[in-house]
Amino acid sequence: MASGRRIDLAFYRFLKDRFNLDTDRADDEATLDYIRKGVEFKGANLWILIFAVLICSIGLNVNSTAVVIGAMLISPLMGPILGIGTGVAINDPELLKRSTKNLVVATLFSVVASTVYFWVTPISVAQSELLARTNPTVWDVLIAFFGGLAGIVAGSRKEKSNAIPGVAIATALMPPLCTAGYGLATGNGYYFIGAFYLFFINSVCISIATFVIVRLLRFPKKEFVDVAQEKRVKTWMTVLVLITLLPSVWLAYQTVKRSIFEQNANLFIEKELRFEKARVIAKNIIYNNKQPVIEVTLFGEHVSEELLEDARSEMANYNLSHASLNIIQGYDPAHTDTEVNNKALLEELLRKNERQLRVREEQLKELENELTTFKQITNAPVMLAPEVKVLFPDMVSFSISRSLTVRLDSLRPDTTYVAWAQYRKSPSRAELRRLREWLATRMGTGNLQVIAH
Repeated sequence: MASGRRIDLAFYRFLKDRFNLDTDRADDEATLDYIRKGVEFKGANLWILIFAVLICSIGLNVNSTAVVIGAMLISPLMGPILGIGTGVAINDPELLKRSTKNLVVATLFSVVASTVYFWVTPISVAQSELLARTNPTVWDVLIAFFGGLAGIVAGSRKEKSNAIPGVAIATALMPPLCTAGYGLATGNGYYFIGAFYLFFINSVCISIATFVIVRLLRFPKKEFVDVAQEKRVKTWMTVLVLITLLPSVWLAYQTVKRSIFEQNANLFIEKELRFEKARVIAKNIIYNNKQPVIEVTLFGEHVSEELLEDARSEMANYNLSHASLNIIQGYDPAHTDTEVNNKALLEELLRKNERQLRVREEQLKELENELTTFKQITNAPVMLAPEVKVLFPDMVSFSISRSLTVRLDSLRPDTTYVAWAQYRKSPSRAELRRLREWLATRMGTGNLQVIAH
């Protein structure tokens, strides 16, 4: 019995030592100073934010995940959010007010900058990276909360690790703001509301996580000399927290409900709408509080109403009894012959294959042209050598290559041909000009540089 108790105590001490947050913990004042410095958005911090917003907007615009991640790495948006959670936890109304003010400023500048960018960009199609920021899920809530926990724990260490930039990437604060700007620029209210909703949820969850860790680490609370003033401040802070927290809790609850509904609906479609001679070719799951709708399109032989009713009767087993199921059968009632439908499907597939074949042929032609050009450049010195020997008797050897150059003023790439020539003695400018003109004529390009020595 005693040995068992010793084992339990040893295991408890092992766990306590492993999960001890006081290990490598920075001084409380040092951590608070670090948080207060990250709150302000003026000067360099504001410029960095705007540049990060523009980079992120470009990444969303061209559907580049790498660019979006890079923008999140340099974004300073986490600062005021950590400040709000810390201000509430340590009873500091000044820090809470400054953090809230700066978060509002940062949000406004971010949305304005992204809106201006999406106004002027020629690419107006919503890519998958943009669409992913318009429909918050329960996973976004969990990521933001656990990301906030990681952020404040990392911020309270003596040595700041790479966890803080990682938190900035994981919680994805900037892409929703840029997507909100896209919604304003294109007049799409759904994108704006969905993206701003995601940003709001993320911000609140990070603040709550910060509050939890700061209280857990027992940071010193701000004390007031005047008891009445302390009571007023606490009341004001409580009201502010409730105003912020209650809508976010309701929104988070709705997000969880929608995610569960969509999961159940997908499972229902997969399990119950499987028919021998018809298949699901499209589905549209529309969630709302009154009556959600599951819309499914079937293709193939007509499915009888009896089978469809059997499927509807199973909806209660998936917690979907309150939802409406609309079945669209992909056939023309005037032509119930399955062969007609199959023929239409085959014709569509044939047209699609023909389009893909044309694209492949164009790509093949481009590759063949590239290969021909490459062979011409590779063989050019051998083919031109007899002429060079007669026209430029002082030349010892020469080569021709093709390189890619980028103009730094416009960032536009271009192809340049470079000829390298070796002479017995230094050639004159006239000699080099004559060589360049002759090579440009023989190579059929004016974009040619000559290097000689």
